[in-house]
Amino acid sequence: MGLTGKTGRRAVVVDGLRTPFVKAFTDFTKLDTIALGVAAARGLLAKANLGRRDVESIVWGGVILPGTAPNVGREIALDLELDPACEAMTVTRACASGLQAVTLAAAAIERGEADIVIAGGSDSTSNAEIKLPQKVVHALAPVALGKADPKAILGAMGKLAPFTDILPTRPKIAERTTGEVMGEAAEKMARRNEISRASQDAFAARSHHRAAAAMASGRFDEEVTPVETSEGKWVHADGLVRADTSEEKLAKLRPVFAKDGTVTAGNASPLTDGAAAVLLMSEEKARALGYRPRAAFSSWAYVGVDPADQLLMGPALAIPKVLDRAGRSLAEIDLVDLHEAFAAQVLCVLKMLGSAAFARERLGKAAAVGEVDPARLNVHGGSIALGHPFGATGARMVTTMANELIRLDKQTALLGICAAGGLGAAALLERID
Repeated sequence: MGLTGKTGRRAVVVDGLRTPFVKAFTDFTKLDTIALGVAAARGLLAKANLGRRDVESIVWGGVILPGTAPNVGREIALDLELDPACEAMTVTRACASGLQAVTLAAAAIERGEADIVIAGGSDSTSNAEIKLPQKVVHALAPVALGKADPKAILGAMGKLAPFTDILPTRPKIAERTTGEVMGEAAEKMARRNEISRASQDAFAARSHHRAAAAMASGRFDEEVTPVETSEGKWVHADGLVRADTSEEKLAKLRPVFAKDGTVTAGNASPLTDGAAAVLLMSEEKARALGYRPRAAFSSWAYVGVDPADQLLMGPALAIPKVLDRAGRSLAEIDLVDLHEAFAAQVLCVLKMLGSAAFARERLGKAAAVGEVDPARLNVHGGSIALGHPFGATGARMVTTMANELIRLDKQTALLGICAAGGLGAAALLERID
């Protein structure tokens, strides 16, 4: 059962590929988000043996967008020397940007707007721009634009005093409406939903162990393309997975966001550089070109919540919408993949899904959505272990789950992502036989 538009067309996932995910300010420091996107898309084209002139559109997700070239998707198309007619756009929905890009591409295909689209996302935390205070911008703008005489320059300098107010501000992931950073929101959710430190550390350790097992078995080999750095070094694998971590080791880490808190660097996703790309086609086109479609979206949903409430609870609201639209229950789903912004956030969402009270109060349902068996949840780890380049995570999840449905001979995979701004996203993938 696939999601089809009025045209009766079905968009299918043909393939996917990503760069290794590495810790910010390490191997990929000198590769910006465009360069990382180019690496992922170039590798995908080569893997699929698809001509550069065949791609009709690029839909790209990003969060840390370069100020001088914010339409990253178009820059990728130009750098790859795709057909100049290949149109491109860049979308941003915080941590759900990659999934947003993929579902927008699927929708465009099903409307008949294109047959072959590359969708995905990238982010380089290492290249986040440091902003000058607006006081400085306003004072120096006439000088920068070449419209100021010497007296005006002296006047502008005078406006900047006291000089303690003109230093660049440190970038941080904080809500504009509340001033709260995401880790503080995770702490509040953990307290409110009674999620213990021990359970968070256990979840984080399992994420690392599953990701390490997947890497050791070669499970990710077909999903990761090597990337050459500007120094000529080749990076072949993810750099954040710790196979030797344990609950005992994680328990020794100090809380980051509150003295008496439970969220640590060990049970939260790290700052990461990377990119991921997904190749989507109309099913008819894919089969005509000899590709084996892997999966299709049967439904997806995006939601919003009050950022001052429980900022990261979005998946607990989006997942029921997706299941309702697909006419399925949570118990029917074979695989569940939840973005691990924080272990606390995932555990809160799982508790909400299993709560009858939550279902009544927030969903208007008589019964809980259901429990998720740990054996089918994040079967190869998640963002805590693998890393989280904000715009790339959704595309990574789509690729891994589409492949896993085939590898395990399963039918359905449910994806859920929380995002800044009180946003949530979910999508249901179904295998195509």
